[in-house]
Amino acid sequence: MNSLKVRLLLSTLVMTVIMLPLIGFALTTAFERQLNISIKNELKAYSYSIFTVAEVENNELLMPDSLLENLFNVSQSGLYALITPLPQEKSQSRLLWQSQSLLTLSLPELLPYPDVGKTKFSKINLSGNNHLLYSFSVSFSDNGQAFPVTLHLIKDQQQLLIALEDFKGKLWTWLFVLMLVFVFVQIIWLLWTLKPLTVLTHELEHIEKGQKKALDANYPLELQQVTQQLNTLLATEENQRKRYRNALSDLAHSLKNPLAVIQSQTAQSQTAISVSTSEQLQRINQIIEHQLKRAQSAGQSSWYLGIQISQVVKKLITTLSKIYHDNDLFFAIDIDETANFKGDEADLMEILGNILDNACKAAKHKVAIKVFTEGTKLIIEVSDDGEGIEESQQKVILSRGGRADTYQAGHGIGLAIVNDLVSSYQGQLFIGKSEVLSGAIFTIIFDLSN
Repeated sequence: MNSLKVRLLLSTLVMTVIMLPLIGFALTTAFERQLNISIKNELKAYSYSIFTVAEVENNELLMPDSLLENLFNVSQSGLYALITPLPQEKSQSRLLWQSQSLLTLSLPELLPYPDVGKTKFSKINLSGNNHLLYSFSVSFSDNGQAFPVTLHLIKDQQQLLIALEDFKGKLWTWLFVLMLVFVFVQIIWLLWTLKPLTVLTHELEHIEKGQKKALDANYPLELQQVTQQLNTLLATEENQRKRYRNALSDLAHSLKNPLAVIQSQTAQSQTAISVSTSEQLQRINQIIEHQLKRAQSAGQSSWYLGIQISQVVKKLITTLSKIYHDNDLFFAIDIDETANFKGDEADLMEILGNILDNACKAAKHKVAIKVFTEGTKLIIEVSDDGEGIEESQQKVILSRGGRADTYQAGHGIGLAIVNDLVSSYQGQLFIGKSEVLSGAIFTIIFDLSN
């Protein structure tokens, strides 16, 4: 029961087994009712034709030898007619007239007698067979005297039952065939409907085996968000592995210089060697801590509910104001309070902290930060009124190989960290010249739809 296919198939079978028999019973009932109505209308028409040819003279009922409907003239034809006086007319005999088709049959003892002008339908047993009885009472006028009679029309129900059974047989046969076809179509429909889930399973198996890196099949709208999130998760996991590799590479690269310094001090005095070695070991320790912190950065993505950027910026501004208190810096803050960063708060602190710290180092008097959204884009701009960054250095300070020795006007190794973090969230980092403050401006763009 944990399978969607089994649940949908069982629900389809239950609906089929319940609904189609209900439809069959409804159609059978409606057909039987329509047959009865048709027979009743037929008997009414016969009653009018019989009363049309009936006459009363001298208190006697006169009827022709034969009727227009030939079934009344054939013995045991299944259609019979008789006329009797109303029970209150004691002076008249019980039977006034009967059709030739009724001559060889025994008349029923109890017959209904509706009031004059009224009709009544009922069922009687005649010669062991069920018949439908239609009784209609009228009153003739003979020399100003009333002559009330009741016409009884009897019709054999055998033909009705045969037609009904034939209809039932054909109906249930076709309903059974329809049930089989419906179940078959439902199975095909379910397989086609759930095919994207099967494709998703196969793609995940290929990813697990290392044969694919992302989900690239054409999925329906209901699954697109899930597959996009899975692709984001896979990309984040890949970036995380890349970050670990880069962190180890950076750690090895960063330790080369301190180790080289230690090795070059062998010709110096013991005191100088001890001091220099202590300084280099301290630097090595700082590098290791820094690279481990980078390797541990979450690099998460859009399944987060989001971090309110304004709160993070306020914390950073409070800290930087204390650090650069002597610089007398003014922070211009323009942040959309509804702007959220879909990721880890530590990563956002790392990104904004590095950029704002470098801006504070480069700024003369003013640092500006602006955060806003445009459609599905989250845009963060940090600018200062410093000397700016030369165009030739803008790509260098973001590259991995040029970070350690490219510290220009306060923009150095931290920017490569920022670039890696932004890339892990499928964002973009741009460096340019601020038109307002004339210094450097860093623009970070994240796509909120990812």
